[in-house]
Amino acid sequence: MALKNSVIIIAEAGVNHNGDLETAKRLVDAAVVAGADAVKFQTFVPEEVVSRSAERAPYQKANMPGCRETQLDMIRRLALSREDFRTLKAYCDRAGIMFLSTPFDYYSVDLLDELGVPLFKVPSGELVNDRFLRYIAARGKPLIISTGMATLGEVEEALAAVQDAGAREIVLLHCTSNYPAPYEEVNLRAMVTLRQAFGLSVGYSDHTPGTEVAVAAVALGARVIEKHFTLSRRMEGPDHKASLEPDELATLVRAIRNVERALGDGRKRPSPGEHDIMKVARCSLVAACYIAKGKMITEEKLALKRPGTGIPPKMWNLVIGRRARVNIPADTVLTWDMI
Repeated sequence: MALKNSVIIIAEAGVNHNGDLETAKRLVDAAVVAGADAVKFQTFVPEEVVSRSAERAPYQKANMPGCRETQLDMIRRLALSREDFRTLKAYCDRAGIMFLSTPFDYYSVDLLDELGVPLFKVPSGELVNDRFLRYIAARGKPLIISTGMATLGEVEEALAAVQDAGAREIVLLHCTSNYPAPYEEVNLRAMVTLRQAFGLSVGYSDHTPGTEVAVAAVALGARVIEKHFTLSRRMEGPDHKASLEPDELATLVRAIRNVERALGDGRKRPSPGEHDIMKVARCSLVAACYIAKGKMITEEKLALKRPGTGIPPKMWNLVIGRRARVNIPADTVLTWDMI
């Protein structure tokens, strides 16, 4: 994908709409207000993704204490219809925000392709699903691939599959697939390893509490940031507790944009605002005592003091042994026309 100069911020609504279209629209509105570039959902046909015997993930059980439903029952309750996604795509278009959704089955890939999504997001759980990867890549669209739970070798195999199927524009997202992800398990430097190993743009899908790790990822070179958000962490559902609320999402967007501005181009040089400060904060050679015209300048006649508008300190040895052209009062900042 043709990445912008700025980081692409994806507000991950996921299934935090709880299967309700109107709640999904409110999530779109919140993402727009926060300043995100895209809002992303999850598209799936429950029976195509999960078997009847599949249990819920440990974090889903922890986030929904007392709930006894199976994983299939849970995602049936959280699923939106095909028509809901058509409505959401049109709603996002009118709101001026990029609509994205992660497909989890072949039918959902077809639907999202039909809706004209600009790229496909591959979830971490499908990284080792060679057939599914090839099916998505064959659509010829840019890919964002999450790499949670994967080894470097598994990422390499996934890349070989999608590139063999025709994918050319790929961003790899480092990810820790836990909700919330403990800080000590993030291993953010692995994002840098992905970039160095494969020569691709990288990003970070953040499941930690708060915003600081996502901001740190930008400082380390992330070009895409994905972060779950919800209307309220008090809502019932598997992902709400590991999500930002709307005001926190807005704070994250502002922080990322500030860090982007602060990163600069890497050239070490005075900033425009420092030029005037240099005159005040740096030192010059100063007459330590009265120096009469024609007298030789010796070390005991010199001092180093602010401001930095005269002869710089590094010229000390060039000044020693010269004679004063004019009478120089004590505490005068020396300039070359005086000696």
